Amino acid sequence: MPHAQLGPIAIHLPSRVETNDALQAKYPRWDLDLIAEKTGIRQRHIAEPSETASDLAVAAAEQLFQSQSIDRSEIDFVLLCTQTPDYPLPTTSCLIHDRLGLPKRCGALDFNLGCSGFVYGLAMADGLIQSRAAKKILLLTAETYSKYIDPDDRSLRTIFGDAAAATLVTAENEKSLWGFQFGSDGSGGDMLIVGDGGSRPTEDAIKPRHRKRWKSRLYMDGPSLINFTVEAVPRLINEILEENGLDDSRIHRYLMHQATWKMLDQLANRMGVAPERIPIELSDVGNTVSCTLPILIDRLRNRGELSADSVNMLIGFGVGLSWAGCLWQDKWATG
Repeated sequence: MPHAQLGPIAIHLPSRVETNDALQAKYPRWDLDLIAEKTGIRQRHIAEPSETASDLAVAAAEQLFQSQSIDRSEIDFVLLCTQTPDYPLPTTSCLIHDRLGLPKRCGALDFNLGCSGFVYGLAMADGLIQSRAAKKILLLTAETYSKYIDPDDRSLRTIFGDAAAATLVTAENEKSLWGFQFGSDGSGGDMLIVGDGGSRPTEDAIKPRHRKRWKSRLYMDGPSLINFTVEAVPRLINEILEENGLDDSRIHRYLMHQATWKMLDQLANRMGVAPERIPIELSDVGNTVSCTLPILIDRLRNRGELSADSVNMLIGFGVGLSWAGCLWQDKWATG
């Protein structure tokens, strides 16, 4: 039976960079040093007003094709994870499929899962490959959360950045992704929400969990999300370890969604894990939602910090509420 392999990754970041120093000059009352201390973020890349998630995704995919000499005619399926689609309809992945000049026999699918989306995308790719429906899958993650954030919103503007990642997932004989586990809790939908823009009238929409302090379309209850994370993620990790007959000593690194430094630090403390086993890579890009894990993996690969023999765990968590994890050995970068 064929198995999915997490192959090469290409990252595309918008050219516009927003630094904390620039924000401090514009908003002298904001304590950017304190904010950076808690978030671990000192700059973000921000899409232009006319620049959309599909633009970023296409740029990442073209970079992937060119840098890896990939024949686009061999792509069997496009999976796009985004919470900032170009339109309510048509499907953004179909528009990307056309712009990339992919074959008509190629499937295309959008899915909206945000922070857990990369792991969910790998699971769907693995299912397509194991069912022999596809051999080469283009997994795209692309987010422009900045379009939901009011410029005066101190809490959100200093956290979220825009980005896209293109990952090639291929069919291989050797298993390198396994042990997928998932979780959902829609009762937490009011913790992180954009309450307008859908088909439900605004007056009937889910209300933010607490008082909305800012004008942003996006609302986030940070403390509640941290509480959820420090409970759900360690439980997920234990379930994956037990299901696969492993213990913590077998895991080289826990590669987690890069929410904020504070959240990841609290997770490390809760789990009793040395900080270096939960790498953090967000200071220059911010929280890029579904793109944080591929950005993290790409950077670790570039520094030679992943090996084919080491077992790692990939973990996504957040908006939904939704969470997912799996075990992974990087057979591509080292093989």
